[in-house]
Amino acid sequence: MLQTLHLFSPFSPYLVPTSNNPTLSTHFLPTPSLSNSTLAISTQPNKKQKTWNISVSYEVGGGYDDIGVKTKQQRREEDEKWDDAQYEAILKGGEQVTSVLEEMITLRKSLLEVIKQTVLSHLTKKCPPHVQVVGLLCRTPQKESRHELLRRVAAGGGVFGNEKGAKVQLPAANLNDIANQADDLLETMESRPIVPDRKLLARLVLIREEARNMMGGGILDERNDRGLNTLPEAEVNFLTKLVALKPGDAVQKMIKNVMQGKDEGADHSSSDEDDVVSGIAGRASVTGRKPLPVRPGMFLETVSKVLGGIYAENGSGITAQHLEWVHQKTLQVLQEIAF
Repeated sequence: MLQTLHLFSPFSPYLVPTSNNPTLSTHFLPTPSLSNSTLAISTQPNKKQKTWNISVSYEVGGGYDDIGVKTKQQRREEDEKWDDAQYEAILKGGEQVTSVLEEMITLRKSLLEVIKQTVLSHLTKKCPPHVQVVGLLCRTPQKESRHELLRRVAAGGGVFGNEKGAKVQLPAANLNDIANQADDLLETMESRPIVPDRKLLARLVLIREEARNMMGGGILDERNDRGLNTLPEAEVNFLTKLVALKPGDAVQKMIKNVMQGKDEGADHSSSDEDDVVSGIAGRASVTGRKPLPVRPGMFLETVSKVLGGIYAENGSGITAQHLEWVHQKTLQVLQEIAF
């Protein structure tokens, strides 16, 4: 008796026969995967065929239960159950976190300051003595303290105690080298169209003038000569305006404004470079280029140069006194700006 099992698929016309006779070969044909299919089993006993249709179905998908899922209303009701103690605890926790962060910021600033001082002191020790002295003078606001520092440096240096009780190592340096170093630095700053730091510039001018004054050579000292063959136009024009006025508060205010970078001392913007140039006393410029604004270091250099010419010709008089007054007031203004 031979029975054959027929598998019918709605998607394929292929028929897969199977037999219990071991001598018969079985052929396997690829069929597509079954999904929501109908399985038909056919038997043929005595040439009579019975067919059973077995239908299998399944449902794709699914979901999850509502356990742990809260509606907005439920969450709102739970939030309303909080009492004042819970809110107070949260506020105290926030204040503690804020205080800890503020303390961390303070400690961070202190650490950065220590690193800064350590690096600066390490670099300063590698600099020449006169450069180290210029750095110390820039951090000394009092005029008398700067003079004392210059005297000790000129006397050979050494270890000295400061006002805070700390020990300071002062190198031995030449006053002329200190003045020239300050002059080189301020000349570099003043040669730019825009002064990067007017406070530092004022300090360098004070250091140069105080070091030169302590050398004892006076205005006619050749060591103070910068080698200027022609005086700068802007400084000469401004000095001419000051000399034409009577010494007083108005002149001092003019000097202060210019030293602060206003009026004749205002920095040139890039758009001002095409303006009409003018020279001394309104005449055409000798160089044909627009001069730089009035700079503190160059202005005092011009005043000293004019005074030196007056003293060399023994022509001292009202003009020399006026120029000395201008020189003195300019130093006072720079002291206010520097510190």
